[in-house]
Amino acid sequence: MKLVDIEAIEPGQTLGRTIFSANGTVLLSIGVQLTVFMISTLKRIGVTMVYIDDPLFRDVTNEEVLSDSTKRAVIQQMSESFDALRSGKTFNTKAVSMTVDQLLDEVLQNQSVLVQLSDIRTEDNAMYIHAMNVCMMSTLVGLNMGLNMIQLKELAIGALLHDIGKINAPELQEGRYHHAWRGFELLKMKREYSLLSAHVAFQHHEKVDGTGTPRGLPGEEIHLYAKITAVANTYDNLLTDLSEGRRLMPHEALERMHAMSGTALERDVLVEFLRIVSVYPNGISVRLSNRQTGVVVGQHRGLPGRPIVRVIDKDGDTAVAAQEIDLAQHTTLFIDSVLV
Repeated sequence: MKLVDIEAIEPGQTLGRTIFSANGTVLLSIGVQLTVFMISTLKRIGVTMVYIDDPLFRDVTNEEVLSDSTKRAVIQQMSESFDALRSGKTFNTKAVSMTVDQLLDEVLQNQSVLVQLSDIRTEDNAMYIHAMNVCMMSTLVGLNMGLNMIQLKELAIGALLHDIGKINAPELQEGRYHHAWRGFELLKMKREYSLLSAHVAFQHHEKVDGTGTPRGLPGEEIHLYAKITAVANTYDNLLTDLSEGRRLMPHEALERMHAMSGTALERDVLVEFLRIVSVYPNGISVRLSNRQTGVVVGQHRGLPGRPIVRVIDKDGDTAVAAQEIDLAQHTTLFIDSVLV
């Protein structure tokens, strides 16, 4: 599969990854042939990039930390929980806890897999996919930092529900109306959850230099869970931020986060975070320093910035040969730019 800008998609191309709806059901299944109507609909609901099935890269897949079944369960549970809050009801804390257990089990099984955030977002499912991603990445970082299972569960619940204060909140929030305050007030009342989980919602916008919100806490007063969630939250937000007219690619987001180390983000947490994410995810088109272009097809756990790139030599529009360049072995070559 290959990651392609929605504007470059043509009718008849085959979808390379399933797209989920806001309630966790399948919106479009992998393998479906895209029609003019489907492409138009994807654009209308806010999709900017999609994976397509390219015959030259059909064997390329993204090894995932979470299975599709677990993703569906998490998205569905978040949808149900937030819908309950929107209607003035309480959400099912036990059901959320059980969903977190399912997520934790898969994180533990796949802790050596580099994170490649490949799920396609729409305007309807973006909030739920964001919560799922932040939870999954936070848990991986916590695992690498030596947290035990009780601590991982506290962290995971807090990370999954870190934005719960945004539900039914006014668009502009300050002081005690900030969504972090609202989230804390809501979660601290849930006796089934640790108060530390509530503090994740409370503190995930605090910065280690004391300039964050809502209370401007210095680094030593911010709980580790919140510091971890802040890093994961920042990364996922940077990948979807359209303030510059386009979303950042993973390598660009990580460069931004490097600049935040020691000011907005905790340096030790950021170091661990950089070990779990793929700088150049599978399916991305890149240009190498020798001017060859290709698609990333493989990863190295210990060297996330040195993937395997498949270069296709063509005679006109016809592929005549394929070469895989392992940047971990070719140390004088590097990725010059991302072409998506």
